[in-house]
Amino acid sequence: MTATTTQTTEKTGARTPEAADVITGARERIDALDDRIIGLVQERMAVSAVVQEARIASGGRRVNLSREMEILGHYREALGKPGTALAMTLLELCRGRI
Repeated sequence: MTATTTQTTEKTGARTPEAADVITGARERIDALDDRIIGLVQERMAVSAVVQEARIASGGRRVNLSREMEILGHYREALGKPGTALAMTLLELCRGRI
């Protein structure tokens, strides 16, 4: 095994160069997906700010709890129990703590 191959397998936790290649490629894809997810979360935060501003300007509250319950249910149905935690995190990012 060459020094580069040893470094790659150590970095990936793989036991063969072939597996290290698969893991490296998959991690690159995951990194690209994470960048897209972060961008979408930032876009969601901006849209949520528009909704909050319109609601407050019309005399309403900053947060609409029934809408948040819909969102929590949607994520739970799609992703299971961890989806609820993910939705809570998104809601906190988009509206702040309540």
